[in-house]
Formats: sequence, C-alpha cells, structure tokens
Amino acid sequence: MQGPRPVVLSGPSGAGKSTLLKKLLKDYENIFGFSVSHTTRQPRPGEVNGKDYHFVTREEMQKEIDAGEFIEHAEFSGNMYGTSKGAVQAVQAQNQICVLDIDIQGVKNIKRTDLNPIYISVQPPSIDILEKRLRDRKTETEESLTKRLTAARVDLELSKEPGLFDLVIINDDLEKAYSELKEVLLE
Repeated sequence: MQGPRPVVLSGPSGAGKSTLLKKLLKDYENIFGFSVSHTTRQPRPGEVNGKDYHFVTREEMQKEIDAGEFIEHAEFSGNMYGTSKGAVQAVQAQNQICVLDIDIQGVKNIKRTDLNPIYISVQPPSIDILEKRLRDRKTETEESLTKRLTAARVDLELSKEPGLFDLVIINDDLEKAYSELKEVLLE
C-alpha cells in the first residue's frame, strides 16, 4: 500500500477511541482520514452507512474475505467486523494519513501484513471507570455490557505484550490523552 504510514487505534469499547478520533478528524480534517470498517451488525440509532461503518450481510462480507479483499477481520458478539483494502486505499487516494479503529485481534492480524502502521492503544484508567462509561452510554443490555467488559479485560491483558504497541495512552483526562495522541502523530 502506497502513501503515508497509517495509524492503528486500538483499545476496549468505552476507552475513548471514537471521541479522540472525532476530535482529531475535526481539527486536522485535511491530514487524517478515517478508514470505514465493515460490519454485519445492525446500525445503532444515528449511525450512517458508509460513514460510521459499511453495513453488510454476513454472506457479502464472507465473499469479500474469501476473495482476499480484507486486511483484517474478526468476530465479536456474533457479528463480523473488518477492514477492507479498499477502505484504506480510499483514504490514501485523498493523500491523507489513514486512521484505523481496530480491536486487539485486528492488531495481531495487521502485524502479519505489510501495512506497517503506528500502533496506539487507548485504555481506560480502570475497569470500573470503563464500566461506568459504558453504562452512561445507555446503549448496552446487561448481557452485552458483560460481554464488553470481559472482552476489555482480555484486551487490556493482551495489550501488555512487549512491542505490540508503539504508544499506550491512558485516557483518564480527555485533553491530556488528546495532546499525547497529537504529539505522537504530528511528528
């Protein structure tokens, strides 16, 4: 893949990746572009197809995966998620730095490709704070909340692997976390 080196943002749901990403894309819209992932899950209220995700059927996504069109893909809570080569190339074609929001499985998959991004992990200060953030969103059932918290514990444990991330940001203060993110990216 040609163009500037991409950036991979990873971390558990509720750590603040999306908030940091929205700020970054707003402040530097001509420099950074977001790679829109594919998913087989249903859109949440307010989500827009092609902007938040490419919402597709399991059959469509599996067909593209089998054809080698995906850089990485994973399954979470019965839904498939993935990053297509086309999504990254669309951002690079705009001559922007491509930012990917990917889970820990995806990070490990991308390590096996020639993408060579900067890997950044965004983490909550604690599991308790993460749980409060997820509850405050009011988008989760008790069952999905439990699944997300279990996944977060695994995610945080796996993220300790030496050399997996170039930078770990503990998001306990949004402005401080954002300035750490900008500092590494604006180099």
